[in-house]
Amino acid sequence: MGDATLITPRDWTAHPPLIHPDYKSTVKRGPTKPLVPIKQSLSELTGPVYGHESLAPLDNDLTKNGAKNGEALGERIVVTGRVLDELGRPQPNALIEIWQANAAGRYIHKADQHDAPIDPNFFGGGRTVTDAEGRYTFLTIKPGAYPWPNHANAWRPNHIHLSLFGPTFASRLVTQMYFPGDPLLALDPIFLGTPESARDRLVADFSLDVTQEGFALGYVFDIVLRGPKETPMEAGR
Repeated sequence: MGDATLITPRDWTAHPPLIHPDYKSTVKRGPTKPLVPIKQSLSELTGPVYGHESLAPLDNDLTKNGAKNGEALGERIVVTGRVLDELGRPQPNALIEIWQANAAGRYIHKADQHDAPIDPNFFGGGRTVTDAEGRYTFLTIKPGAYPWPNHANAWRPNHIHLSLFGPTFASRLVTQMYFPGDPLLALDPIFLGTPESARDRLVADFSLDVTQEGFALGYVFDIVLRGPKETPMEAGR
């Protein structure tokens, strides 16, 4: 099993509480009994194994993978970064899946009844795998803010959901990426549910080096699987 045995217990002090009253949904679905730690077995220390052969060429280009009769609307952005383990080693072949609202702040989902337009050329989902240096890249549209019924006049900040499968089941991570300078961050109970010392790990860095001249703004979002510097889980997980 080699390096897989180096996986350390998750640092829960950097993650949101499982029940966070300000985020009302966690009160209904969060576990009410203490978690039971179990020893890592072969099933947690091996697999899943994903390969590039399972991906289509446009899977990481959300501006095109849902196009039907035109271009996706909104501000084009490049999101890139590295996936590392707790020792700072790059994680190749890690599967990253993302999903997000369109530029108007609406998901293509029957449960989303927000009175904002659906973009027929934007699916809102994508996936890729990291290269040998743990790098990944998505081209997408900057998601819009949207209202939600958590409390009066509640609005979610611009954000992108991410799901990662690292080299083992024990490195599974579901999280959210936010954008720098968003005034809604200071009002969002999901973002505020993460301990203050770890919140910066959820905010991407604007990068002029990643920005493509005349085409798309660039953001860098590095992700750490496990360990003291782990990227915090999505609130309520």
